[in-house]
Amino acid sequence: MAMTGTVGSLSQEGAGSPLDKGLGRRAPDGAGAGAGTSGPGWNLLREEVSLPVAVLHQEVMARNLEWMQRFTAAYAVQLAPHGKTTMAPALFARQLKAGAWGITLATAAQCRVAHAHGVRRVLLANQLVGAQNCELVSALLADPGFSFACLVDSAANAEALGRFFAARGQRLEVLLELGTLGGRAGVRDEAQQEELLGTLARWPQVLALVGVETYEGVLKDEAAVRALLRRTVAVLRALSARGLFARRPPLLSGAGSAWYDVVAEEFAPGAVGVPCEVVLRPGCYLTHDVGIYRSAQAQLFARSATARALGPGLEPALQLWAYVQSRPEAELAIIGLGKRDAAFDAGLPVPCRHYRPGGASPVASPRAVPAGWRLTKMMDQHAFMAVEAGDDVAVGDMVSFDISHPCLTCDKWRNLLVIDADHRVIEVLPTYF
Repeated sequence: MAMTGTVGSLSQEGAGSPLDKGLGRRAPDGAGAGAGTSGPGWNLLREEVSLPVAVLHQEVMARNLEWMQRFTAAYAVQLAPHGKTTMAPALFARQLKAGAWGITLATAAQCRVAHAHGVRRVLLANQLVGAQNCELVSALLADPGFSFACLVDSAANAEALGRFFAARGQRLEVLLELGTLGGRAGVRDEAQQEELLGTLARWPQVLALVGVETYEGVLKDEAAVRALLRRTVAVLRALSARGLFARRPPLLSGAGSAWYDVVAEEFAPGAVGVPCEVVLRPGCYLTHDVGIYRSAQAQLFARSATARALGPGLEPALQLWAYVQSRPEAELAIIGLGKRDAAFDAGLPVPCRHYRPGGASPVASPRAVPAGWRLTKMMDQHAFMAVEAGDDVAVGDMVSFDISHPCLTCDKWRNLLVIDADHRVIEVLPTYF
């Protein structure tokens, strides 16, 4: 019986055969096993994996992990990577083992997945809203070894949380979120802030204010980002002076995957002026990309002497492999890859390497594609790749693609394959989107 969903189109028939890589079995709702299984050494280039498929390069991921840990150490800040990028618990484990303070998540259901796979410190970088979401978190809080905090930005939300968790005799840690006009969530002005603080004060045994948070990624220029961050620092100082924090030292958190150097500078201990624990939350550093985050890194290197001193930065670790499906015209190749497989909101996938398996004239090893190869359009399961009339590209050839925006690529795959330098599958990582 063939599986549905994007899993490299792998069958569940004939366990252990090249068609069945055991990739489709995962426990529902994040329970049970599935944090990652060792790969039996199937080789991508020997066509022992059905394409299309999403792969992660083991050596590149290791370098990305190490670089980001050195970056946060240089600024004396903590790292809580945003797990919603990959939703792969085995990658959470890698990040924690490398030194991450905890894992950031976006929904209550994601928090349950993380807890089920052994994550013991979670920051929900979002408001906790709705009865069933609160029920999920309440169940997690029953575990005394689990640390959880979420964001609040309104008196209405705080009041609802106070009533819910008081009825269950539980204490919920919250961070005050600050936002900017026209941005996403977050308190906009002092009046809203004071109203929220007043509501928190009515639930002193239930809602524990443990810090201040902001998300600067909605802003597009450095001056606006720094202004928001400095406002956040000023609020932390003021609330600390009023003795409003239930945590010592309070948390100060920000940073998506674009401005984390600026956040680290503005939130540095010398800049804040009061004791606090700074937690950065970039999510895309592990996979990186060749689009929006490569561009963001170039800007980061231009701004930050500290980043430049750490040597080569992040590299794209996530790729998609697919077959040339058809060569219907001299300057067109149709690829068996589409919107079901890759993000397309921040640019189409970029052809990277070309390989011809077997046949009369095999390509000995993957080689860089000609400069003129590019995708011009994608449909659900097909991509249109422009080529030159004389290019040596044939039906059955394999082409790898780099991507832009890893978050919206990872969520299309039930499993990610980790490969080594020889393109052997060394691990299978289930995702839990």
